[in-house]
Amino acid sequence: MAINKAMRTALRALSYPASIDVEKTYKVERVIRGLRTPLSPLYQLWDHKIERDGHEVRVRIYTPKEQTDSRLLLFFHGGGWVLENVDTYNSVCRNLAKKTGCRVASVEYGLAPEHTFPEGLEDCYAAAREVYRNPERFGVASHEITLIGDSAGGNLAAAVSLMARDRGEFQVAQQILIYPATYNDHSPASRFASVRENGDGYLLTAKRVNDYMALYAGGNPENLKNPYFAPLLAEDLSRQPRTLVITAEFDPLRDEGEAYAYALRRAGNVVAMYRMPDALHGYFSLPIRYPLVRQTFDMIDHFLNGEAASCRTINETEKR
Repeated sequence: MAINKAMRTALRALSYPASIDVEKTYKVERVIRGLRTPLSPLYQLWDHKIERDGHEVRVRIYTPKEQTDSRLLLFFHGGGWVLENVDTYNSVCRNLAKKTGCRVASVEYGLAPEHTFPEGLEDCYAAAREVYRNPERFGVASHEITLIGDSAGGNLAAAVSLMARDRGEFQVAQQILIYPATYNDHSPASRFASVRENGDGYLLTAKRVNDYMALYAGGNPENLKNPYFAPLLAEDLSRQPRTLVITAEFDPLRDEGEAYAYALRRAGNVVAMYRMPDALHGYFSLPIRYPLVRQTFDMIDHFLNGEAASCRTINETEKR
């Protein structure tokens, strides 16, 4: 489905100009996003702190007023590893708790460029290890915990799952990856058509993704080759959790997210995937009144309850 002419014009006006240098503007953007952050919701929430290598990782717990599900969603926010925090994602996590009936734990991980790869990832891993190894503190069993993240947060969720398997410290039962970043090349030479088709004029530009990744990599080209940095590079994707991947039609990250879903399935994992039609990168952060957001919450709820009717379950005959 094509975006109509009026919407396309509006999107181009709202998209980040190619000339913007994220390295020079990220501090201002953090301030602006903080000013737009609504006050903490009237929800039962508390901030739990986890110790990691001499510093604390904050985890905000959201408990819905009507908790109808005993499970816990461990959430990693998006923002290109550079922007956003648990405060700016208050509304997203509040709505996630409300719509699923589950408690949500949102992780405050270190942001680049102050904290380059793998610092933010290690914060996420430490939070996950604490929750999975001490589930009774959070009132759940370990199999009732689901990793979930959007964009850079989807990247972090996938990387935490890989690290958990490789380090053998805990086991992830399932993960939900919403338009995740899984690859390391978003140049015009990228292997993925969505980078070229959607890399300009749809809010998130390919250049901006490259800028974010450069800050996250910290100037070290070897980081770009690390599968914990770009999970699609992993040679072994076996023994990964049951997975739901949701992509957006007009998103430069669309194809790499779907390629990761196919790669997981070829490695023998149970995977469901859905491409949200007419959607842009970042749509999950919109207010809940938007149909695409409500549909995504319904899809998450179906997945958590073991249903895949609203998703596309990948079978062995499908290709990348």
